[in-house]
Parts: sequence; structure tokens; C-alpha cells
Amino acid sequence: MVPAKLHTDPGLDKVDPDVNDTAKKTLPDWLPFIVGLALIVQFAGLGIWQVERGLGKRAEQALLASDPGFTPWTDGMSVRPYQRLSATGKPIDSRQFLLDNIIIDNRLGYYVLLPIETAEDEPLLLVNRGWIGKTGREIDPPDIDLNADSVTLRGRVGSLPKGGYRVRDAMSAADSWPRRAVYPTSAELAAALGRNIQDFVLLLDPQEEHGFLRYWVPEEMGAGRHFAYALQWFAIAAVLALLLVWNYRRRWQRHRANPDR
Repeated sequence: MVPAKLHTDPGLDKVDPDVNDTAKKTLPDWLPFIVGLALIVQFAGLGIWQVERGLGKRAEQALLASDPGFTPWTDGMSVRPYQRLSATGKPIDSRQFLLDNIIIDNRLGYYVLLPIETAEDEPLLLVNRGWIGKTGREIDPPDIDLNADSVTLRGRVGSLPKGGYRVRDAMSAADSWPRRAVYPTSAELAAALGRNIQDFVLLLDPQEEHGFLRYWVPEEMGAGRHFAYALQWFAIAAVLALLLVWNYRRRWQRHRANPDR
């Protein structure tokens, strides 16, 4: 038996070279350049941001070191971070907070937060009296009460400690006083006190009595670490820029050697 001959269209054996070129060039030549340029700008922007953070931290440290004396504080007065202030008022011993989950020297403890009333019609001023380590027993109010009608306290302008994500409320309204709180906000403290509070916290000076362990510094990350991060981002941007230039120079040389391709 003679096998049947298959008849095929000759046109099917021909492949259009333009179709092949189109299939190979799925992306425009300029797209990698645009993407690389966008990444360079982003990395350089992160470096600039870290430099700005470092300069800001350096300015904070300078303020902390150079402030000459304690300025008497009054309600409505404009203050700056870490400014030295002295405030006079009535301590409200019965409404103190214990800010929980504060770690110092690898030990767990509390910051003791005392509200003082500078005038009846003014927001309360919160004073961070320092850190107390946990000992396994409850803190009794007499251990932290001032028992004074009026006190003058000196310290620096600060803020509440900031923590990460909370899985529960900062405090419970059913808790007794002194009330434990886990990284509360100013609004939560004001609601618990039933009074407005000032928009800053007075960090009690280490030389003052009525306090506990105090070592007030700006954020743990110093200016040098911010500058180091900035250098890393700038280095990444520079390496990416060199790779981009090298790649396009290679393409240009290839195009000069084969102008028809």
C-alpha cells in the first residue's frame, strides 16, 4: 500500500519575521529605565528622610543639653520639646496612673503618672514621676502618695510613652486607683480623670524629690543611626544608578555595532 500524500499549504511554512520580532519585544525599551529611575528617586528620598530625622534628633539632644534653667509654667504658655519648666499645683494622689509594660535595664515595671491641678478651671498637668520595678506585690497608694496640699515640681516637657499595636483597651474603668494603663492616649487618660489635661507631660527632673528612677533622653535611636540608615539608602540608589547607566551604555554600544537590529 502506498501511503497517502499529505497536502499542506505552502504559506503555512513561512513565518513572518516581523511577527517574531514583535513576540520577542514584549516590553518597550524605555520601561526598565523608567522603573529604575523611579526606584532611584524612592531610595534617595528615604535617605533624605533619614538625614532629616537625624538632624531633628541632633537638635533635640542639643536642646536637652543646653537649656539653662527652669521657666515657671502657666496654662496656655507655648512650650517646646525638652524645655525645662517648673509647675506649682495641688497633687491629686487619689488619681495616679501606673503605666505598665515599661522595660528599663531588662526589668519590667511602671511609670508613675501624677495629675496636678494648677487651677480649678484649667486642664490638669500630668507629671511622670519616674519608673518603679515590679516586685510581685501590689503597689499600695501610701507608697506613692505625696500627701501635700501644694507642690512645685520641676522637669522637662515630654510626652506619653508610645507602644506598638494594642490587643485590648489601655485600661479598665472597673480598676481601682492607682490605675494600671498600657500605653494610653491623652484622650483615654482625660476620660478616666473626667477632666481635660494639658497636651504635654512634665518629666520630673532627676534632682527633684517625690520621684522614682528617672533617666530622660530623646528616643532610643540616636542621630548617628539615622545617618547610617541614610548612607545605606543613598548607597543603594547609587548602585542602582550605576547599573542603569551601565545597562544603557551596553545597549547603545550594541546598537552602534548593529544599527539594523
